[in-house]
Order: sequence, then structure tokens, then C-alpha cells
Amino acid sequence: MNQSIPLYLNLLMNVDWQNTETFAFPSKTAQRWLMEQGSLSRLLEKHCQHLSVELLHNQVIESSLLKEDEETLLSSSDCLLRKVILQGDDVEWVIGRTLIPRITLEDQSYDLSQQGNIPLGLTVFSAENVKRDALQVGWVEMDGFRLLARRSRLWMNHKPMLVAELFLPESPIYAKENV
Repeated sequence: MNQSIPLYLNLLMNVDWQNTETFAFPSKTAQRWLMEQGSLSRLLEKHCQHLSVELLHNQVIESSLLKEDEETLLSSSDCLLRKVILQGDDVEWVIGRTLIPRITLEDQSYDLSQQGNIPLGLTVFSAENVKRDALQVGWVEMDGFRLLARRSRLWMNHKPMLVAELFLPESPIYAKENV
């Protein structure tokens, strides 16, 4: 595991989340990536030969460990906390942190607690009733470089989960735009 992973996870926990209407997007490419309404995993797949997931954490945490804004978006409930690294062709592109309330894990077509190394987005967006709301964006600074992030609530069969993603320095979101 990359030694920067704990740093990236800490940075993700300290993003100053902002409304998409007032956020100063650094480029049209970044805006398209951050505003993506479908599966980020499917979007990433278009930029590599092989998309893989490294599972870092997959355990239930007590609701008392949720931050106030997370609790507001999910309600107070114990949650499965899933932390992953999404990699394109073995290059680390995104750190993901997902909170899935216990109620969301119940009565689903898929056992989200057993996703393992399967990208969550591929499973969630293959369900029949999926929507995204409460989309927020932001950035954090690391070594003079701004890392972009987004957070949104996904609804799978009318049950919520909160997904936060930090785009790492090698992510295609930072690709130079063709002029």
C-alpha cells in the first residue's frame, strides 16, 4: 500500500464541501468529472485498460463516529464504512470513502457488505432504482497541488449511502484539455 494513503484519507475527511453552483471549477474537464451523475467507476473505465479496486476498510462503525454533516445527510445510524483505492492500469486515481447505513444493506438485490474488490459504482448503478443528490465538491491542497473531491448521497432502491471521492494527482480528471 502506498505510504500516502493515510494522508489522502485524512485529506478527504477535511475537505471544505461546497455547493456546485458557487464552486470555482478549475476547468471544464474537472467540472464534467465532478458533476458526473452516473457511475464514476464506469467513467474511469473509459480511461484505462483495467480498472481495479484495492479494499482498505470494510467494517461497521457506530453512528457516534459520524461527523455532524454526515449524520445530517444519512440520519443517525450505524454504517458500513468502506474505504477503497480505484486504480486505472495500476495507477492510483481515486480514494473513495462510503458510508452505508445498516437499513440500506437490508432487502437489496446485492450484498453491499461483500463487494470486496468490485467497484461499488458498478453494483449500485446496475440496480433498477438509483439516483444521486446532495452533490458537493471541494478541494484540498497537498504539496502545492490542489486535489479535487466530491461527495454525494446515492439512493439505491430508496435507501441512502454517502460516497466521498478524492481525485489523486495521477487521475484523468487533471488531464490537460484539448484546445
